[in-house]
Amino acid sequence: MTATDSATTQLVTTDDIDTAARRIGDVVRATDLDVSERLSEQTGARILLKREDQQDVRSYKIRGAFNLMSQLTGDQRSAGVVTASAGNHAQGVAFACRSLGINGRIYVPTNTPKQKRDRILAHGRNWVELVVTGTNFDAAQTAARADAARTGATMVPPFDHPDTMAGQGTIAAEILAQLDQAPDAVVVPVGGGGLLGGIATYLAEYAPDCRIVAVEPAGAPSLTRALEAGEPVTLDTVDTFVDGAAVARLGDFPFGVIASKADRIRVLTVDEGAVCTEMLELYQNEGIIAEPAGALAVTALHQLEIDEGATVVCIVSGGNNDVSRYSEIIERSLVHRGLKHYFLVKFPQEPGQLRRFLDEVLGPEDDITQFEYLKRNNREYGAALVGIELGSATGLHSLLERMDVSRIDCERLEPGTAAYEYLT
Repeated sequence: MTATDSATTQLVTTDDIDTAARRIGDVVRATDLDVSERLSEQTGARILLKREDQQDVRSYKIRGAFNLMSQLTGDQRSAGVVTASAGNHAQGVAFACRSLGINGRIYVPTNTPKQKRDRILAHGRNWVELVVTGTNFDAAQTAARADAARTGATMVPPFDHPDTMAGQGTIAAEILAQLDQAPDAVVVPVGGGGLLGGIATYLAEYAPDCRIVAVEPAGAPSLTRALEAGEPVTLDTVDTFVDGAAVARLGDFPFGVIASKADRIRVLTVDEGAVCTEMLELYQNEGIIAEPAGALAVTALHQLEIDEGATVVCIVSGGNNDVSRYSEIIERSLVHRGLKHYFLVKFPQEPGQLRRFLDEVLGPEDDITQFEYLKRNNREYGAALVGIELGSATGLHSLLERMDVSRIDCERLEPGTAAYEYLT
């Protein structure tokens, strides 16, 4: 019997979720369910945001971690725990370690933002040891599993465990308790699948007419690939920008739950640039500091056909965003919206060529945001990397036309190409 076959026989139940809710009730906050006037006006529906960024650890991950760890035996607590995480689950484990008096070792990949690393140590204090290893979550998880096998510590999985899923599923119970009637749809971000598995389980029994929309980043479509293959598969590459959902392989236990309810779940992927745009919108309009994974559900609204007047709940899964990332977030958003473009410009080495470029090529609402000489190939020409921000995305066509007629040689760098990634 394979791991996946075994997992499908151990589905989480609504009783498990209700028991988890009682178990963690004194520790986990029942987060707000806020109306977003902006998104409601845009869609014609009633859009509610389930604010899991309000938890003490700023994400829903505390629910699953505490539910699992609070059930450990005395001997298991003495042996300690080990976990791997991109950062949010690690904070939940660290919080539980200090609250329950359990020593823990926490493995995170090198791309985990400094803000998350600092918060892990702040929550766990002297109860946890932080180990940074590997370039992604899956590499850190391999190291954590080896540690658990070597030391006898209990592994606390971030999603691939029934108790983790049951804890995360308590969000669905809260949503139903906070509303007069069941929502028409719930939009759920997906990384390893634990949150989706728990929520789908609860809604299937207590809100059977509620649609479930699962959203994952385009650079890490582990659920999409698993459903196509009929089992979890390991992605060859993962874009780690949406670090909270950048998982190369869906969990076996979550897949067992999700596959059993696949006819109730619609799966969408969203572009990382679109996620950045929505992060900025959430901050500027709702005052919500969402991390990339926390904005996944809201981003997907723009791909959905929503009936007018419908009630839709979007889960804002986390708010652990490092302020130092905002320059990259703004950049990705501008590129996605068609406002930011890069060019290799070959300037003749003659006086006044930069002025010619400004007068003949640049539009009245366009702005140079980056100018960097790369190298001088010869005495006649010098190449420069030029970043241009347009006043409107529709201005690209006229910009390219002006470049075509100019005697200054301009080559556009296309996003996604090797040259674009290397130079920008």
